[in-house]
Amino acid sequence: MEMIGPLGIVIAIIFIILMAMKGYNIIYIAPLASIIVILTNQMDFFSSLIGKENSYMTGLTGFVVNFFAVFLLGSILAKFMEQSGAAQSIAQKVLSITGTEKPFSVLVAIFLISSILTFGGISLFVVLFVIIPLARPLFKQLNIAWNLIVIPVYIGIGTFTMTMLPGTPSIQNVVPIPYLGTTLTAAPLLGIIGSVVAVTFGLWYMNYTLNKSLANGETYAQFNADDQSKHELKEKTPSFIMSIIPILLLMVVNLTGSALEIPNTILIGLGVAVISCVICYHKYIPSQKAVLNAGGQSSINPIFLTSSAVAFGIVVTTAPGFKFISDLILGIPGDPLVSLSVAAGALSGITGSSSGALGIVMEVFAETYLAMGVSPEAMHRVGAIASSALTIMPHTGVVLSLLALTGLTHKNSFKYQFITMTFANIFALISVIVAAIIIY
Repeated sequence: MEMIGPLGIVIAIIFIILMAMKGYNIIYIAPLASIIVILTNQMDFFSSLIGKENSYMTGLTGFVVNFFAVFLLGSILAKFMEQSGAAQSIAQKVLSITGTEKPFSVLVAIFLISSILTFGGISLFVVLFVIIPLARPLFKQLNIAWNLIVIPVYIGIGTFTMTMLPGTPSIQNVVPIPYLGTTLTAAPLLGIIGSVVAVTFGLWYMNYTLNKSLANGETYAQFNADDQSKHELKEKTPSFIMSIIPILLLMVVNLTGSALEIPNTILIGLGVAVISCVICYHKYIPSQKAVLNAGGQSSINPIFLTSSAVAFGIVVTTAPGFKFISDLILGIPGDPLVSLSVAAGALSGITGSSSGALGIVMEVFAETYLAMGVSPEAMHRVGAIASSALTIMPHTGVVLSLLALTGLTHKNSFKYQFITMTFANIFALISVIVAAIIIY
């Protein structure tokens, strides 16, 4: 009978994965999966769902309270960059530098554009809307297999700029701060080591795959390359210098605030960046009110998708059966950072959300590991990177969005998506754990 609880947790996890892959929204899948956990673990039904402590609702609302301002300001910034044409201007500048004559140069340009935009605080979903329309004619002109587009995009948005580079304003780099008392630049040396490893693997894999595709005679037309995007390029855009001002301000505030250990640096940086957008881009946006409204509305879905995953995790971690799973994780031999990585990686694959998984891990394990004497700086960086290790799954939101925009399918592109992001992050994670054990 004592195994019914852990078994119920496993069934709930399988339920979430299967339902998500079938296209059901996690906002209502998560509470249904939570009910499975509650019933199989013989927990009090209503207090576990809507109670004031350690319930589904407290997990959901707790995450919203802590991070909604980040999602809101980030979404507004992204809308300003998109609607003004600033993101497009940055992309075109990078393309003019790298050139568009050689296939590998084009892929490198796409990687650089994706990296610059995401490190500048722009939502990865907005980056996709900018990149795909720019990349499509280039791939067609050079007759490059269209399914290769996923490789440079994921190197740029899903590896070093998401969890490794010191000062990155990504939500994955923000989540550990309230739990560990760290900053956006936590463990900078570890972040740089991970970045070098991830980018090196990514560029090697991109070159290897491109050469193999060309040798096999694969072409643009072989894949379902019909334009599924309704996004159109703007004719009048801000200059490159004006376009990067909000990004530069955000980076400067984040790095300075982190160095001086100023609280809520990310909120200050995002606020400054948004204000600069209002000032710089008023000539390029017909209605700033419309952009503000659209940014506010766009922040709702991501925050509730992520918080729903976190809420499910809270129910799981408070269930009696989770002690069996927790003991297995804590009992993993070796440095505690290894077991932390296993927990974050496994939960990211289960929930399809790296930030959601990281929130769960920090909520459940942070105090235990800190009491064991583990460096909070190392925990921050290792946990963030580990949360991205298995987050590319068939049911992940970014995967579904990319397929919709490109016209590609799981069959002809998911292999490249999975290898690019998973292998790059795992190799980076291994190198960072080794370095952390030596340094800390």
